[in-house]
Amino acid sequence: MTITYEWRGDFDNEALDALHADGFGHPVGRTDGRERLRRHSLGWVCAWEGRSLIGFVNVAWDGGAHAFVLDTVVARHRRGNGVGAALVTRAAEEARAAHCSWLHVDFEEHLRGFYFDACGFRQTAAGLIAL
Repeated sequence: MTITYEWRGDFDNEALDALHADGFGHPVGRTDGRERLRRHSLGWVCAWEGRSLIGFVNVAWDGGAHAFVLDTVVARHRRGNGVGAALVTRAAEEARAAHCSWLHVDFEEHLRGFYFDACGFRQTAAGLIAL
């Protein structure tokens, strides 16, 4: 299994929609992800196995010092092999190269080990309002 990682990789919306459905366990949607990312993101990282999109992470930002990891997803059949951690590592490298000072993430409790242990995030105080 050779997996390559690409910053701001060229993907098609159908492949990203299918990956999100597989990874997050919901029906396949129809989202113009390319346009959304173009408008709101510092960048994104694609994980490719051959020509198949098997992983993805979005890096949103505030246009300054703060970048945000969103929607880290790995195809179910490729989980547990370090793909997710490699996606986040590349995202952190690229955010640093863009002169961001902070990389934020929020996550569900069952992902605590992934983000703290595998990716190196540390716990901080934060707040959230459900809208």
